[in-house]
Amino acid sequence: MTVTAEPADLAAAPTPSAEPILSVRNIETIYDGVILVLRGVSLDVPKGSIVALLGGNGAGKSTTLKSISTMIGAERGKVTKGSIHFQGQRTDRLSPGDMVNMGMVQVMEGRMCFGHLTVEENLITGAYTRKLRGAQLRDELDRVYTYFPRLKTRRSSQAGYTSGGEQQMTAIGRAMMARPKMLLLDEPSMGLAPQIVAEIFQIVRDLNETEGVSILLAEQNTSVALKYANYGYILESGRIMIDGPASVLAENKDVKEFYLGMSSDGRESFRNRKSYRRSKRWV
Repeated sequence: MTVTAEPADLAAAPTPSAEPILSVRNIETIYDGVILVLRGVSLDVPKGSIVALLGGNGAGKSTTLKSISTMIGAERGKVTKGSIHFQGQRTDRLSPGDMVNMGMVQVMEGRMCFGHLTVEENLITGAYTRKLRGAQLRDELDRVYTYFPRLKTRRSSQAGYTSGGEQQMTAIGRAMMARPKMLLLDEPSMGLAPQIVAEIFQIVRDLNETEGVSILLAEQNTSVALKYANYGYILESGRIMIDGPASVLAENKDVKEFYLGMSSDGRESFRNRKSYRRSKRWV
C-alpha cells in the first residue's frame, strides 16, 4: 500500500493503465535467510513505458531489480513472499538465462564490461543466445552503432581502457544485442558527467520510443530519471513510499524537498545549517 502525506497532491494522479509487461506484488526479499531487505514491494511496468525506481543508497533498488531478473539467487538472496509475473508468466522458478530467453535483460550497476575484450567483442557476447552469424550479426551491430555512434569509433578499443560513459554505452548496447522486450537498468548515471548522463538517457528514451522496449531503471539521480520516465516509484528502507506519474512526482513537495534539494521557495542550500533532520510527511 502506498502511503502519502499529501493525498490531495496525488489524488488526481492516475496509475499506469496500459497492460503491464511486468507485475510485482507484495514481494519480500531476504539475504542469507535472515536479512530482510524488501518489505511488501509492489509495482507495475506497462508495455512500452519507462518506469523509474528511485531512492537513496541502500533503499533496496538493486535488490528489487535482481529479484525481478532472478539474479538475486547468485547473491544468496531469495524472494520469500509475493509474486512476480513477466508477460503473464510467474518467474519464481525461472533462471536468469530463462529470463533473457523470455526477453528481459538486466544491465548491472557498475557497467560490468569484459575489460579484456574489445568494445565490439563485448557487444557480440550479448547476442550469444541468438546464435547470430555473418550478415545477421553485422546488421545487429550496425543497429547498436546507430544508437551509440561513439561505440563505432571505439569498437576496436579494449573496453577496460574506455571511459566510464563508453563502458555504460557498451553495457547497454550489449543488452540490446539480445533484442530484449524489457531492460532493467541499474544506476545508469553512476559516476558519469552530467553531459554523458543526458546523452545516455536520451538514447534510452530513443530506444524506448523507436523499438517499444519497456524499461525499469533504478536511479539515485531523481531529477534526470523523472525527466525521462513516464512513471516513478520511490523506495525507502525496502518499501514503496510514494508513486505516481513522473510529472506529478516532480512537482510533489516531499520529492522536491528531500530528493531534488528544493524548498517551496526554490533551491535551498544547507551549507550554513548545523543540522538537517529528515521529516517526510508520508512517514
